Amino acid sequence: MPGPSVPRDGTRTAVVIVNWERADLTARAARAVLDDPTADAQVVVVDNGSSDDSVAVLRAALPDVTMVARDHNDGFAAGANAGIRATDADVVVLLNNDAEPAPGFVAALRDHLARAAPDTAAVTGRILLAGRWSRLPAGAVPAPDQRVLHDHAGHRWTPAPDGEVRLNSTGVRVDRDGNGRDRDWFAAADHRADVDVFGFSGGASALRRSALDDVGLLDESLFMYYEDTELAWRLRRRGWRVEHAADAVVEHDHSASSGVRSDLFVFRNARNRLVVALWHAPWSTVCRAAVRTAVRGLRGLASARDRREARLVLAALADVAGHLPRHLARRLTEDRRASVPRRSVDPGA
Repeated sequence: MPGPSVPRDGTRTAVVIVNWERADLTARAARAVLDDPTADAQVVVVDNGSSDDSVAVLRAALPDVTMVARDHNDGFAAGANAGIRATDADVVVLLNNDAEPAPGFVAALRDHLARAAPDTAAVTGRILLAGRWSRLPAGAVPAPDQRVLHDHAGHRWTPAPDGEVRLNSTGVRVDRDGNGRDRDWFAAADHRADVDVFGFSGGASALRRSALDDVGLLDESLFMYYEDTELAWRLRRRGWRVEHAADAVVEHDHSASSGVRSDLFVFRNARNRLVVALWHAPWSTVCRAAVRTAVRGLRGLASARDRREARLVLAALADVAGHLPRHLARRLTEDRRASVPRRSVDPGA
């Protein structure tokens, strides 16, 4: 089984990619790293219990990677953690399987960490949305099969050959209602982002092994969504920092693996936003998050178009309420572990 190579600066690097029934995307992402001579990294591919022939396809297509085949799909966090445990590299790069890194991506993350202060735990890359995008005029009606994404201001965007390249993320920010969001979502591709950022994107980032040894790995109980935001909270409350590297570029086919409006996305996104707030955020943020979730669900029930999503949102709220004692116990545990008060790192303040 291949191990992490040792670059000239002595920093051993591994790239972890999680697959679930999309061997085509995973092979493309892994091959981009393997074919980049500057990456100088071990590649770990984790198959997260696929029911198709992903394992056989990936082993045939990628004989020079470390392959971890799991029996069950326990979510992205469990898959990523399995990959992290399969290597003893000093720097672990997390790369989504639906992201394609540009040449120099891994090296840029590693070099940024090498130059950064010792308390920098993670470096998050510059994620571009795949393809080109045009903003729909107000009132325009898209075709039924036309893909539409919304920016943070509510404007609608659709793929267009003559459109613009736009940003997916320069890291994660959390607002006063507990929402974890991609910073600079749909901003111009050449937008200059601050180096300091609250959290890293789990789809294109590098983590320092010493920081993971300090606070632990991704929380597997979240299954998927908000696991990077939750880990960023733990890092921040232990005095670690997160930075953005503008020269570490990937192109991301947004939600190609799970679907942006799937039932899984709606339920897990709503549930995990509340859970992470309960564990880490000030009570004012927790209350706003709960009220916002309840209002969203109740309003949606009045609309035939939004009824399915509303039921999922209310089911998420009920799930959190039903396990409230456990979440409050986790909040106390995080307080005991922390060395920095939560209000000192509250990103929504």
